Amino acid sequence: MTEDRTPDARAIGVDVGGTFTDVALSLDGDLVTAKVPSTDDQSEGVAAGIEKACEAAGVDPESVTEFSHAMTVSVNALLEGDGARTALVTTEGFRDVLEIGRQTRPSLYDLDAEKPAPLVPRRRRFEVAERATPDGVERAVDDGEIDSLVAELRDTDVESVAVCLLHAYAHPENEQHVAEALREALDVPVSASGEVLPEFREYERTSTTVVDAYVRPAIDGYVGRLTERARDSGLPQPQIMQANGGVTDADTVRRNAVTTVLSGPAAGVVGASATAATDATDADRDGLITFDMGGTSSDVSLVRDGEVARTTESAVADRPIGTPMVDVETVGAGGGSIAWVDAGGALRIGPRSAGAEPGPACYGKGGTEPTVTDANLVLGYVGADTSLGGDLSLDAAAARDALADLADEAGMAGPVAAALGVHRVANVDMTRAIRSVTVERGHDPREFGLVAFGGAGPMHAVQIADGLDIGRVVVPHASGVLSAYGLLAADETRDAVRTRQGPLAEVDADAVDALYEELADDLLGEVSDPDAARVEYAADLRYAGQSFELAVDVERPFDPAAAGERFAAAHESAYGYRADEPVELVNCRATATVPRSAPAIESVGGSDADPRATREAVFPDGTHETPVYDRERFPADEAVEGPVVVEGAESTVVVPPAWRVRLRDDGALIAEVSDA
Repeated sequence: MTEDRTPDARAIGVDVGGTFTDVALSLDGDLVTAKVPSTDDQSEGVAAGIEKACEAAGVDPESVTEFSHAMTVSVNALLEGDGARTALVTTEGFRDVLEIGRQTRPSLYDLDAEKPAPLVPRRRRFEVAERATPDGVERAVDDGEIDSLVAELRDTDVESVAVCLLHAYAHPENEQHVAEALREALDVPVSASGEVLPEFREYERTSTTVVDAYVRPAIDGYVGRLTERARDSGLPQPQIMQANGGVTDADTVRRNAVTTVLSGPAAGVVGASATAATDATDADRDGLITFDMGGTSSDVSLVRDGEVARTTESAVADRPIGTPMVDVETVGAGGGSIAWVDAGGALRIGPRSAGAEPGPACYGKGGTEPTVTDANLVLGYVGADTSLGGDLSLDAAAARDALADLADEAGMAGPVAAALGVHRVANVDMTRAIRSVTVERGHDPREFGLVAFGGAGPMHAVQIADGLDIGRVVVPHASGVLSAYGLLAADETRDAVRTRQGPLAEVDADAVDALYEELADDLLGEVSDPDAARVEYAADLRYAGQSFELAVDVERPFDPAAAGERFAAAHESAYGYRADEPVELVNCRATATVPRSAPAIESVGGSDADPRATREAVFPDGTHETPVYDRERFPADEAVEGPVVVEGAESTVVVPPAWRVRLRDDGALIAEVSDA
């Protein structure tokens, strides 16, 4: 379903995280949410979450008209190193491009630093005697050599093949011939660079194609199982979230697996953009910083002028990926992240996580190591009577015991001191991530609002904002499952790129415009509703002599002078200056979008201004007797001064002293620095 939803539409979004699987069901204008533990086969948790949400709503899954999904299958394969046994076929003399990379060191002054091993070892990297240049094919591939290659690949028992030949972005004939021959002869998926990333830069194109091949069998198998489960339950075929912030059909991602890397974080940013920028008081801000803290990691991104920040220069597990992605900075600090003491006696957080099984010590499932969630429980931010995810009770004694052991190891005064230390270190890690997407890119975080979501994000966000002098924090109504909600708000999106290099002042504007027309035609032939789609265009430009480019929006028909002026303005904004050097065109890009309307959220709050309870909570300035409110009954007509805790079904908002919190009419909680 890609058209605007009718009020009686029933759409469901399911996002799989490292600890919980989140569900958002839009039903007759209402939003029903659910959380269940994630499972090894993620499709099992997805099915359980859908069943739980539908049962809570009193509807049959067969009545759902739209099903959107984000998962961690591909990123897990990269992080855990358990993707497919992959082979690489490349041009003779270039088998080591994947290993040489950009010849950069992971740590410049660390003599023991090691680069990660290539996803494809040298023994599975094969060469073919062919040659293409940017101007054309100079040497075709010999069919007899392809036959020998097929025999070698069969002997290696590979599960997937990546094909990346020199200059295939400009002249893909040789590469297409090899890929098609391998597809006919081998019963394994074959990823060709001209189909995955038809851009120049040999290393990035090779790396992206190898990543696609490496995760493709896992994605193909998972999406196949998910589709079958959906069919058995009477659900529609799933729309899958891509890393670019848009959804597409399941068959497409099975052929383009690399586009699913970081699909979950992308959904969260889309959800934050859809729910947080609706208040007129946000007009004085440069934009929004999105902060998603889940059970395993925290993700930070920017939304400016209502547009989600995207990039084509990402790296996951130190593997460059050149396909368009939402620009997300990730740190290994989540609610389930384990606290430990390093060799120098310093307190550290993550990246190792307790996950869902056994989970933090307070889950009572056998975990004994202290986590951020255990610290929040000991500090009183979460109550011992709180049920995480709606039905998971907590063991406060187990949390204190785990933190007491940490305190002994770190030489701290006891479990409360250790808990404060864990909370502070986690906040520092996440503050560093926020600085990386703001200060390090020329943005002042004080001019942004902070949008907090995820199961643990609202617990930490206000104290993080306080340290950065950010004056406003928005916690959307569906904050605990905002990535799942973002799936309902995401548009259908397709991207295309083609390298076209040359001095901007000398390019044939008509030829460039014809290339944009070709890209648009290709995209409109792929989307579900070409008549409803809008196509936007961009160009990658750089000053002569620069190594990397900036992408700027362009209009049709293509105007080189206008594009050059936009580039100069973008360069000045990013780097503080304009240069007198000639500008070069590098890549032409197009994006087709079929809009989908986000489900409306309304919440009137409660009329009772009294908290449901109080409990002691520990803040940096001391211990406070802190009122605890039920989020669904939070007073609708007044601001409440901190310290205060607001508990919801999937997340808890912690507002420290010197801040206040109010309820917006869409159910979002707005925390601001207090005037009192």
